[in-house]
Amino acid sequence: MKRVVITGQGTINALGHSVPETLAAFREGRCGISELEIRDVERLSIRIGGQVKGYEPEAHFNRQQIALYDRFTQFTLLAAREAIGQSGLSFQGESAVRAGVVLGTAGGGVNTWDENYRVVYEERKNRVHPFVVPKLMNNAAASHVSIQWNLKGPSFTVATACASSNHAMGQAFHMIRSGMCDVMITGGSESMLCFGGVKAWEGLRVMSRDACRPFSANRSGMVQGEGAAVFVFEEYEHARARGADILAEVVGFAMTSDASDIVMPSRQGAARAMAGALADARLSPEDIGYINAHGTGTAANDKTECAAVADVFGAHADRLMISSTKSMHGHLIGGTGAVELLACIMALREGVIAPTIGYEEPDPECALDVVPNEAREARVDAVISNAFAFGGLNAVLALRRA
Repeated sequence: MKRVVITGQGTINALGHSVPETLAAFREGRCGISELEIRDVERLSIRIGGQVKGYEPEAHFNRQQIALYDRFTQFTLLAAREAIGQSGLSFQGESAVRAGVVLGTAGGGVNTWDENYRVVYEERKNRVHPFVVPKLMNNAAASHVSIQWNLKGPSFTVATACASSNHAMGQAFHMIRSGMCDVMITGGSESMLCFGGVKAWEGLRVMSRDACRPFSANRSGMVQGEGAAVFVFEEYEHARARGADILAEVVGFAMTSDASDIVMPSRQGAARAMAGALADARLSPEDIGYINAHGTGTAANDKTECAAVADVFGAHADRLMISSTKSMHGHLIGGTGAVELLACIMALREGVIAPTIGYEEPDPECALDVVPNEAREARVDAVISNAFAFGGLNAVLALRRA
């Protein structure tokens, strides 16, 4: 089997419009969650989110592109531009055929749906823009990345709710490891912070009105975020031959289904996914120094995840560092695993563990080292990143130092 490494990363999210800005926020334990600035916000009961502030589409795209790109696609293209630029790759001839893109999103063009429903139902217009369908489709971001960078290999989108990005990156990993491709552009994006998107999530009654406090006894629910993170996954010898800067190595992936409940997480399903990723990577529990947790800040998710970690890691669970960066950037739903992978790479490459901010009260059911409130310096050689989605869909990636 081929080895798979990461040679580029890019992002735009509530913490920053680039990777350096985002990593600085991780180190500082800075919160990107704030009051929402969206249309009809006064009609919402949830008015906070990890919104990308200070973003002007006109600074990055022309009028024709903006007419064709939903906000989630715009975020993807900006993140891909940074990642591919860092990698130093270009795609022509055989290299284009041997490269593809697989991205995750849960909602796709939610802003486009929301805007055009309003136009048709509220304003009672009888026509919509001819680009509405290609703008809102879930594969729009993947397709535009493939078009813009001439990626002629496998290109598609994965939609598995909150596990979409991890599932997408897992598929990219498998395609390179199997020899199908040399390079895959992968990650995920989401932008649901519009009136209809937030109103729908309000109905679930899992949203916090004030802050995201994963693992804290007084946690009150999740907070939505938006943005994208994109990575260049590359076959190791291919990267080595061109002298690429290797950020980390992807060594394992596993996915499971709870097959039990559409919204309540399963301890056993989560544990099987973590154990499977370790087995695939040929790592022992003791090899792992850090877990980037799913850690949504809901009562059920956090205690279930901690119990699953204890099941898989046994006595080593007490020596693990586990944090949820959702406390800073919010829950990007289908894009969240991609942004969280940035924290995993930072831990491996820089020896800095991103904290769980907002932590106020210990919870006996979450009695692990959750790196509360302040980043920590620590050398780690291997990490895992958890994503557990509605529908009982679990996806876990394992990485090690380059």
